[in-house]
Amino acid sequence: MNTASIRSIAMVLLAAMLWGTTGTAQSLAPAGLSPYWVGALRLVIASAFFALLAWPAWRARRGGGLRWGPVLLAGACVATYNLSFFAGVKSAGVALGTALAIGSGPIWAGLLQTVAQRRLPAPVWWLGTLLGVAGGAAMALDGGSTVRAPWTGIALCLLAGLAYAMYALTNKRLVAQAGAAVVNLAVFGTAGLLSLPVALLLGGAPTVAPGALGIVLYLGLVATGVAYLLFSTALRHISGATGVTLALAEPVTAFALAVAVVGESPSAMAYGGLAAVLAGLLLVIWAELRTTRPAAGAAAA
Repeated sequence: MNTASIRSIAMVLLAAMLWGTTGTAQSLAPAGLSPYWVGALRLVIASAFFALLAWPAWRARRGGGLRWGPVLLAGACVATYNLSFFAGVKSAGVALGTALAIGSGPIWAGLLQTVAQRRLPAPVWWLGTLLGVAGGAAMALDGGSTVRAPWTGIALCLLAGLAYAMYALTNKRLVAQAGAAVVNLAVFGTAGLLSLPVALLLGGAPTVAPGALGIVLYLGLVATGVAYLLFSTALRHISGATGVTLALAEPVTAFALAVAVVGESPSAMAYGGLAAVLAGLLLVIWAELRTTRPAAGAAAA
């Protein structure tokens, strides 16, 4: 059994758990800070975190092998994801917007990887992905939302899913050229520089209340910095499409926190969606391990 793949799968699941704390963390913050500034500031804080980790590599001249074309593409994708997700959720609603953005990401990733490799992922991978996407949508909608929304909001959320998928596939190429901290510094630094003027334009001048500062620091350091470091490192040993699909574990964590911390009472539909997501993740993990096992065996021979 490929232990590197198993370890990488665990890292993505842990990253998704950290991403799943984002909604609860933001719900605990006092009102007043624009979501556009939340997105931009978390990128800037994460960049500072990556800079501290990447400094030894830069000092030893091990961080200069990156191709800046893919770096700019990945950074633009991260910035696009943040902007289109917040704008799409504002237009389409939190439930539907989240379902579209997170749910479309794995499908976009599978299609993009198919085009790049000229080979379809295994049928079991598609089955697990579609099952997980359907379950995530059920958890997000929770029987209480209609699917009526402006087409612009729907398009923005689908764009967010596409941007995330493109980021993951591009990032997989980058982490083969340099360490994960160096790659993330370049990508998130680019995304932060792109996001700041947009946040100023759409959110006005930032006003950070004392209670919000701790939340923003948590989002930047933990839910972004640590989470994306885990995700990028894991992409060395699993496919980009699988990494995006495993991120569907994010709504599982959000679901648990909503029940335990916020005190929400999910419907039977949400519990059914939870079961579907877990079943889908197991199928995707099985498909990934079946794919990497022959390669590991060939390498050992």
